[in-house]
Amino acid sequence: MTPDGAPPSLNAPQRYYNYNYNPRSYFGRDLYEHGRSISDTTVMCGSHTCGVGAHCIQGSVRPVCACLAGHSGDPLSQCIRIECIDNSECRSHQTCVNQHCVNPCEGTCGINANCDVRNHIPVCTCPAGYTGNPFQSCRIADPEEACHPSPCGLNTKCHVSNNQAICTCLPGFRGSPLAGCRHECESDGECGAQQSCRDFKCTSPCGDCGVNADCETVAAHHAVCKCPRGYHGDPYKICSAECTSDSECPSYKPACVYNACVDPCINACGVNADCNLRGLTPVCSCPKTMTGDPFTFCRPFEARDLCEPNPCGANAKCTPGHDRTGAERPVCTCPSGYIGNALVSCERGECELDSQCGDHLACVGYRCVDPCLGNTQCGSGRNGDALVNCYESQSVVATARTYRYKRNGNFTAEVETPAKEAEPAKEQVIAKEEKPEVSEKKE
Repeated sequence: MTPDGAPPSLNAPQRYYNYNYNPRSYFGRDLYEHGRSISDTTVMCGSHTCGVGAHCIQGSVRPVCACLAGHSGDPLSQCIRIECIDNSECRSHQTCVNQHCVNPCEGTCGINANCDVRNHIPVCTCPAGYTGNPFQSCRIADPEEACHPSPCGLNTKCHVSNNQAICTCLPGFRGSPLAGCRHECESDGECGAQQSCRDFKCTSPCGDCGVNADCETVAAHHAVCKCPRGYHGDPYKICSAECTSDSECPSYKPACVYNACVDPCINACGVNADCNLRGLTPVCSCPKTMTGDPFTFCRPFEARDLCEPNPCGANAKCTPGHDRTGAERPVCTCPSGYIGNALVSCERGECELDSQCGDHLACVGYRCVDPCLGNTQCGSGRNGDALVNCYESQSVVATARTYRYKRNGNFTAEVETPAKEAEPAKEQVIAKEEKPEVSEKKE
């Protein structure tokens, strides 16, 4: 054992020290000190008692030879100075071996391995791009080494990610990549209702439709194809357009709409309405004997239609009636308490009863007048007997004749105009109502 308690290295020369020695008695036999004997004939230390680098210590019985401090060897022959006793006496990149500081990497690592000394300890590693056991041999690394042999099942693909083997099913296959993958499908029944099995894969069957065709739906794993509006042909082969411009269409279907020749009047107008083309634009109108909205519904004329909308003046009342020929006409009258031209405007009168006038006045023609002045007091533009009734002179047509008669207890004036002079007024009413009108007015 060395003085520090460490076991001596194999094949290393013995170390001899002169401290901690306890000489033993000499009883006629060799005296051993650290494996060396001193002859029985030598009893005193002399100049040549011990070897070079050793010193002699006189014991109680025999002299003892020991190597000097920091030396090692045979103290009876020669002790040499040692380089180290332990690693602490060497540099950090060296190790103390047989009292010598040496490079511990020599012969330590395997082929192609790198060796680094860290705190006197050799560390072996494979260089970048190499793999293997650095204490035996390093070889060039294979990126796919984890997949050789492949740990994956049948019909799979193995690739390496972060030095780990990753297994995936091949395209068109599915299942567990570790146990093995199979085709996505073998028949249509293994696919969804909107798919079919093509080349062992579930895909949409709409690819069976022809050029320009639409795939409306999928029934029983088969595509239902149809030519779009304006196209005709075999939807499973090719659909062609009926037209690309109006000039390619016949006269009874003159418009090219969405590649189809159509009649613009179809479904353009309402019930009972007439449709006429103005160019290619449909024009809707109700027949002459009907009225209503030509875009929704046309119905036969009714008496109430003569007053809808009201053709009379402001505040005037319209009532369906007839002219002298028996033709239906709207009759315009001013309501009770109103005066004026019913074709233009009716205004509320000053009174309806005498009590609404002063004591010296009477209510005549809805106006408060002096009853003693007679007809001359009916006022400008008014005719009649001031004691009985005053009425406005007819100003619609200057040459008009007025027929005055009593209806429902009220005096009513109806104007008859000469044919030639009344013609413009008649046309004006017809343009508005498509029927001539006769106005009635209270007196």
